[in-house]
Amino acid sequence: MFIEYRSLSWWYWLVIAVFLTAGMSGWAFGFLSAIGLAALQLIHFAISKRSITAFPFQVRLGYLLVLLLFFALPENLGWLFWLPTIGTWATALFGYCMMARIVSLLPWNRKEAFSLGFLKRAFLSAPTRGNILFPSA
Repeated sequence: MFIEYRSLSWWYWLVIAVFLTAGMSGWAFGFLSAIGLAALQLIHFAISKRSITAFPFQVRLGYLLVLLLFFALPENLGWLFWLPTIGTWATALFGYCMMARIVSLLPWNRKEAFSLGFLKRAFLSAPTRGNILFPSA
């Protein structure tokens, strides 16, 4: 488990996961709360990293866009919110961030060509501290 209670980033993900779970349980304001906190997190990382090209900013931007897209879908497609709900719990509890792995595939974030081996490493490698681009030792 990747419980990092000393990390503000971990707390963002945990609370967003709780809000999404509340939204999936019927509390409609849960989705808006999750979107609002994701937007706040995006602003926080834009200021702290001082760059909108920083990898953590890109991950949070992609995540917020997914939440906004799912929120804009017709009500009968609301079940799709299970995807970011489960993914956010995976990030908070196990450190596996699907969005980070997807963002790492963007041309400006990778240094090697696409291959089956590259895709396997991107999606099947164990979670790391730091980010998937430059894992810390």
